[in-house]
Amino acid sequence: MKKNIVIGKKAIIGNNVHIGNFSTIEDNVVIGDNCLIGNNVSILNGTRIGKDCQIHSGAILGGIPQDLKYRGEDTLLEIGNNNIIREFVTVNKGTSSKGKTTIGNNNLLMSNAHIGHDCFVGNNCIIGFSVGMAGEVIVGDWANISGLTAIHQFSIIGEHSMISGMSRIVKDIPPYVLASREPLSYCGLNVIGLKRRGFKVDKINELKDIYRVIFMEKRNTTSALNLIAQNFEKTIERDVILSFIKQSTRGIIKGIGNSFSVDLK
Repeated sequence: MKKNIVIGKKAIIGNNVHIGNFSTIEDNVVIGDNCLIGNNVSILNGTRIGKDCQIHSGAILGGIPQDLKYRGEDTLLEIGNNNIIREFVTVNKGTSSKGKTTIGNNNLLMSNAHIGHDCFVGNNCIIGFSVGMAGEVIVGDWANISGLTAIHQFSIIGEHSMISGMSRIVKDIPPYVLASREPLSYCGLNVIGLKRRGFKVDKINELKDIYRVIFMEKRNTTSALNLIAQNFEKTIERDVILSFIKQSTRGIIKGIGNSFSVDLK
């Protein structure tokens, strides 16, 4: 028997949605089919949730931004399909800056993680337990951010990257890389993740060669990017890297002198 469930009269709830005890769903909320809402969950005004999502006990979605410029304007939190949001995760809606916070599809947000206002998280990402993500952070597809990591506002984390636990992110993380140490540095490619996603050895070696120019040949960024553009075959991955670094306003992480290489045999 359900106890003390509060559902706003104007909330739109899909088919086959289970809502646990003591949960609250406010008026301006849309929840898609086949979602599981645990006990003591709060889904607040402005939240849109897709299909086949799991939202575990104590999660708070669509909370007011923790930003002093927020003045009560109508903004959104948009969550896609097939996401798993574990216990006590908090995700704030947007401010007037972007108007919404966005979580894509097929993501895992582990317990106690916080996603700030106006963030964008792509698809197939893993956000580890107690990750603290400040406002207006961008996380690319397939990124894996390990537990207890703190992310500065406006940071950009590239696709297919892997960040070690307890990291402090104050610079942008380029795509495909493994970032670790303090201060956070390039430590090679995310080889295991790339191989799991079907990247072939030749492609991984291409990426290693590109990042060797950027991080290990002691060139300035402009010189490195020009050399890559002139001497490396034009590929999707090459252009993703070049575009990411050229568009970075915070600057990217640095390399380390003894970046390790991974045996791909």
